[in-house]
Amino acid sequence: MSFVTVIGFDDLTYNFQNQGMGVITSWVIMLFLYVIPYSLMVGQLGSVFNHEGGGLTSWVRGTSGEFLGYFTAWTYWAASIPYVVDTANSIVVGLGWAWYGNGKLQNTMSNGWFAFWTVITFVVFIFVQSRFKHSLEFLSTIGGVAMFGMTVLFVIMTFAALGMGGHIATQPMNVHTIVPKFDLHYLTTLGLLIYAMNGAELIAPFITKMRKPKSEFPKAMIMLAVMTAFLTIFGSFSLGVFFDAYHLPNDLKMNGSYYAFQALGEQFHMGNTLMYIFAWTEVFYLAALLAVLLDAMTRMLISDTGAKYMPKVLRKRNKSGLPVNGYLLTCGLSAFIMLLGIFLPSMNDIFNWLLNLNGIISPGVTCWIFFAFIKIRMDSQKYPSEYVYIKNDKIALSVGWWCLIITAVATIFGIAPQDVATGSSTWWYELIINFVAIIVLIGLGAIMPYVTRREERSQTGSAFTRLQWTGILATLLVVIVGDLYLGGSKAANNIAMIAGLTVVGAVLIVIFGWHERDLITED
Repeated sequence: MSFVTVIGFDDLTYNFQNQGMGVITSWVIMLFLYVIPYSLMVGQLGSVFNHEGGGLTSWVRGTSGEFLGYFTAWTYWAASIPYVVDTANSIVVGLGWAWYGNGKLQNTMSNGWFAFWTVITFVVFIFVQSRFKHSLEFLSTIGGVAMFGMTVLFVIMTFAALGMGGHIATQPMNVHTIVPKFDLHYLTTLGLLIYAMNGAELIAPFITKMRKPKSEFPKAMIMLAVMTAFLTIFGSFSLGVFFDAYHLPNDLKMNGSYYAFQALGEQFHMGNTLMYIFAWTEVFYLAALLAVLLDAMTRMLISDTGAKYMPKVLRKRNKSGLPVNGYLLTCGLSAFIMLLGIFLPSMNDIFNWLLNLNGIISPGVTCWIFFAFIKIRMDSQKYPSEYVYIKNDKIALSVGWWCLIITAVATIFGIAPQDVATGSSTWWYELIINFVAIIVLIGLGAIMPYVTRREERSQTGSAFTRLQWTGILATLLVVIVGDLYLGGSKAANNIAMIAGLTVVGAVLIVIFGWHERDLITED
């Protein structure tokens, strides 16, 4: 179960484009110095808070209070927004390959249509998930196993091809080839490595259900490390067999998995058969995963944060018990993220930017895990558990701080745009929208308690009057129009425009009135 949540074939192609064959060394370093400690820390946290289900939110709430528990739930949910957008994008790309048998979709579909079909995908799968929840959870698990099977098949068939006289595309292939260049660019790619390998916290609730957690859980994590090592090391080497690591296609992150199975099929004279099998496996798996994610993440946010911090309007449920306004918020923010990227030069740039945004936000949220672990080891007598990772508290704390610091560094450096020329107008635009996306996704969580307090004090049952809602909509319209302008501007104009938008937003807030007395004014 843990393996399916931690790594997949697409994770290999993403990081292979970032680091080439040097990513093999990075995978080994990350496995021993990050993934194994991270997984074992999750084991102890899950054991300490087993009565609360072992979720990340309950870990932080149990160590640092209600507000940080709520904020953890919000940031964990916010981190899922770029992920579900990226998943929806991948479904559109996968359907293109499954239908056309090639990557012509990126050359024939405009950015606007790409965004449109992505948003339609959200709507369709929220509708489907509300009616077929449990069957799709089952199908997503089956799809994950099938994806793992395709990955293992790729590795085995690659070595079989080499045994039959196949040649390696990456030349020269030696020790120096697999050693990465440790520079500033390397630091900017760490976030995507961590993004590829996190997710072990999702299996925490099952730790206490093992027969002997104290002895069996470490063995399970060692098995996870062995499986991950096999996939990442040999999978990356296999990619180096079919792709010249020194001259990689620009669209490898978006289409690399399909190119790989297409090349493998040609090697065995099977045409596009393997590629079609992989494409439909990918679509099948991602579709079920998206439906589950859209529902599960929204429900987690709404149900795991009390009325003290979450506005009533978002906690509202329909007759079937579905948080309809929470769904609307999820779709709205997903559309907002797509809007930020729609003005990038191409469909491939949108895909890469969204993927790299995950490499910023996802590691940032992972910091909460190490924060909670440090808190329980600072007072280990207060937090007893059946399973303990490193009995010596000082050593355990040093490992916890190591993981927290490296994750924080990866998050900060990940903000720098990748896959585009440094200093170009596209680079500056991506840098700006990286900050905008982070501020909006995380900032909304910070202001929700304030909105809730306004709602409670209001005599109308609403946090804002109609006049104030008009101000909010006007501000959003200004931001959208400004974003359209930014998309085609030079770097200097981009920065000036952001400053201008900030001033305009502040003026609109004042004009439309945000005083407490507005709360008791009749609409």
